[in-house]
This record gives sequence, C-alpha cells and structure tokens, in this order.
Amino acid sequence: MSESTDAAAAADRTDPAGQIAAGYAFTGPALDLGALLWDGACLPDRQIRIPLAMLNRHGLVAGATGTGKTKTLQLIAEQLSANGVPVFLADIKGDVSGITAPGTPGERIDERARDVAQSWEPTGYPGEFYSLGGIGPGIPVRSTVTAFGPVLLSKVLQLNQTQEQSLGLIFHYADSKGLELIDLKDLRAVVAFLVSDQGKAELKGIGGLSTVTAGVILRALTAFETQGATEFFGEPEFDTSELLRTAADGRGVVSVLELPAVQDKPQLFSTFLMWLLADLYNDLPEVGDLDKPKLVFFFDEAHLLFSGASKAFLQSVTQTVRLIRSKGVGVFFVTQTPKDVPADVLAQLGNRVQHALRAFTPDDAKALKATVKTFPRSAYDLEELLTGLGTGEAVVTVLSENGAPTPVAATRLRAPQSLMGPIAAADLERAVKASLLWSRYAEPVDRESAYEKISAEQAAAEAQAEAAAAAAEAEKQAKAAEKEAARTTGRGAAKADPSLAEQVVGSGLFRSLARSIGTQLGREISRSLFGTARRRR
Repeated sequence: MSESTDAAAAADRTDPAGQIAAGYAFTGPALDLGALLWDGACLPDRQIRIPLAMLNRHGLVAGATGTGKTKTLQLIAEQLSANGVPVFLADIKGDVSGITAPGTPGERIDERARDVAQSWEPTGYPGEFYSLGGIGPGIPVRSTVTAFGPVLLSKVLQLNQTQEQSLGLIFHYADSKGLELIDLKDLRAVVAFLVSDQGKAELKGIGGLSTVTAGVILRALTAFETQGATEFFGEPEFDTSELLRTAADGRGVVSVLELPAVQDKPQLFSTFLMWLLADLYNDLPEVGDLDKPKLVFFFDEAHLLFSGASKAFLQSVTQTVRLIRSKGVGVFFVTQTPKDVPADVLAQLGNRVQHALRAFTPDDAKALKATVKTFPRSAYDLEELLTGLGTGEAVVTVLSENGAPTPVAATRLRAPQSLMGPIAAADLERAVKASLLWSRYAEPVDRESAYEKISAEQAAAEAQAEAAAAAAEAEKQAKAAEKEAARTTGRGAAKADPSLAEQVVGSGLFRSLARSIGTQLGREISRSLFGTARRRR
C-alpha cells in the first residue's frame, strides 16, 4: 500500500463522512443509489450503494407524499433489470409506466447527474403491463376464489374473526366435496346451500354455519361485487411464474400492474398484491442465498394492506415475508412512515430508504421520533435531518455483504434513466396487445364449477318434485274416475244431473289450476333444499 493510500485511509478514520462511505465500499455487484450528503454538501466521490445479493433481505421505502418515493422505486427497478433481475411494480397512480421508455434529458437531470457523479443516459427497460381482471389497460390478472383462500378473502370482505373461521369452514367443505370455487357466484351458491335444510346436515359434524353469519358473508359478497370485483375472480388464472421472466438481451422484465382504474378500492388491490406474493411463495422452490434475487417485489401503499387486518392475516403476511427470502424473492414495502408496517414485518426489512418526514402536528412529531428510533446509532441528528431533506434525498441504511447494517447515510439519490412519468395511453395499449401473454389471458373462461353443479342438482330436484306432483294429481284423478264409474254403474244407464261442485271439479280449468299448484309446491320444496332459485335462462 502506498503512502498516499495510507494517508487517505487514516483521514477516513478521523473523518465521519469517510467512515460512513467506507461502509458502502462493497467488492461484489451493487446498485448505485447516490452520493453522500454531509454537513450540507453533496460529496460525489463518496458513493452510497446496496449489494445486489442483499436485495432478497427485503426493504422499506418511506417518506411523506411528494418526497420522491416513486422515483426511488424506478431507480432501483432500472438497475435490477439491468442486472438481469425481474421486477414487479404496482402502479397506483399511473406514473410508473414510463420505465419502459427512455427518459427526457434536461437541465435538472444534468445538474443532478453532476451532483452525484452519474453517467446519465436515456434508457427504456423491457416491461409487461397488467391489470386486475382487465379493468383498465393491461393483461388481465385473475385468481380463482379457491386460490385466493379464506384468510385473504376475509380481509378484503372485512369479516371479523368468527366470520373468517366460518368462511374457512365453507372452503373446507367445498374442497372435500369437489366443488370448485372459481368465481364469486360459486362461493355464493355454496354458502346458500349450507344454510338450507339439506346443507345444514352436511356441516353438523364440524361445527355448522349459522344463518346470521351466512347472511353477513353474502351481504359482504354483494358489496364486493358492486365494487367491480366480479372481474377479478375467474379463469384463466394468472400464473405468477410469468413475473420471473427475462428479456432476450438478458435484462429482467419489469412487470407493471396498472391500478389507476381501481385506486378507489384500496382494500382490494392491496390484498390482491398479497395474493400474488403468497402464490409465489407456495410455488417457488427453496434456493437459499443467491448472488442476485430471482425477483424483487415492490409493494406500494403498504399501509392499506395492514389497515384493519385480522390477527390471522398479519400472521400470514409475516410468515410469507420471513420465509420467501429463501425462495430468492425480495420484498420492498413502500409507505409514508415505518409505523404503517407492523413491528414483526418491519423487523424482516434489512434495507431502508427513508425520505423526508413532516412534523406539522403532534401526531407527526410522535411519528418522527418513532422513526428515528428504528435506525441504528448515527453521526447525524436524524430528527433534524429527516425534516430537512429535499425531494430526491433520503436517509439510507442497508445490509452489507456480510449481513451487517451499514452506517446511516444521508444521500442525494441518482435520477432514473427512464421516463419519469406515464407513457402515452396509445403506446401502452399497443404494448399490451403486442405481448405474447395477451392471447393467453385476455378472454375469460367460465367452465363448470360449484355454481353449475349445485344449479344442476337444483334443477333435477325441481323436475323430480314436479313429476311427483303430476303423479299425485294423476292418481287423484284416476281414483275420482273410478269412484264416478262405480256410482254410475250402481245407478244403471241413467245419468243424474251433476251437482255444481262436481261440475267445477270436473272442469278443465280446475285440473289446470291443480297442476299449477303442484308445480309451485315442487319448486318451493326444491328451494328449501338448495336455498337458491333456479337459474334464469
């Protein structure tokens, strides 16, 4: 080692900025986040980075509205794609689609690039655009009700613990009887059957389903359907392995879920994102620690996922986040403050990018103090720093290559190289229709499932009841005819004038009315057995 190098190392040991920067001097592949901020100055020679191999240790991107969280997602996603790692992004507001198009040069971009020593080049990245059930532009993403499961469905239906347990019982019954729950009408049919006279006996041995709870579930389903949820459940079901693809040039495909059309249904899309993650966890094999992740999943508006969540739901999320790391998947939660994420989940997030926070109210001040406590000990006054950061600046701490937290570093972040805004609607539509996945998922399929099977049994029972009523009417008429014949024979050939009652009973109108009553009786019997009316044609 030369004397100049020794002198630089000694200076770093006495210089706090040098000590911080030394914590980010990784030897392996890493993503460049930006340049260190210290004592009011940006130091372009002190780069802040995150090891590529640590991206599956999960992370948090937090900050007040307008502080640059979305651009941070874009910056990280671009570099992951460039390193061959597929990325999933939820586009809540419709401004992430620009990642597939080259950025627009400008004075502000040039200034930022100079500040952080970035060689900025306009670049677009390979991408696919998806939509929930085909609402809005994008390849439709659908799930079956069975795949979604009772825990996630209870969350989106806002059921309490007792109702959630009852819904689990309904799913168990459907599975055991081979009644496939593909869409919401399948679930509705099974719930209605299980509170009918015949259905109650089916669940007697395992707890039963109260009429009151069934009514709550059915009303919640109705409200869910009026929000447009019918389109989200059905087939063809989306294969989440599609999110793991790379492009022909080796770059990772950026999958963008377009959500502006359903942004007024936060419970729905946040829970649906959790389904995607849970499905990946169930399908992927164990791989341990890799040189780079197989997928990095960005979970925007994360506070919506945890708001009002049941204990079972939180346990499910925590377990998924804890264990999916060994499947090679990294998860970044994006929200306003760390307090939005439950402590058990927050403890799993090794990488942090914290944008500015506001302290305008006592609650804001309390949230600020709580956020500061979640960081390692720092050379900065974090309370002052977090309220003074500008747009595109953040406090960073990540896991080093040996898994230890890096020093807290105030950072001026690099500028994304793709378009910072939405692409034109026509361009997005063309990209969607040109995708090889469009023909696979665009058209919905409605095959035989629980609704059709229960409806068929109902129709058979109605036919049987009608036949029984008709047979009873025929037998009654035959007996009446025999009685009349015997009476006529006893009198001889002479015929007495029939009484008024006999005239009425013998008329065609009366017989028609009797058959009608028999048919209606049969239908009422079948409805009491199955709980639903015959499907209208």
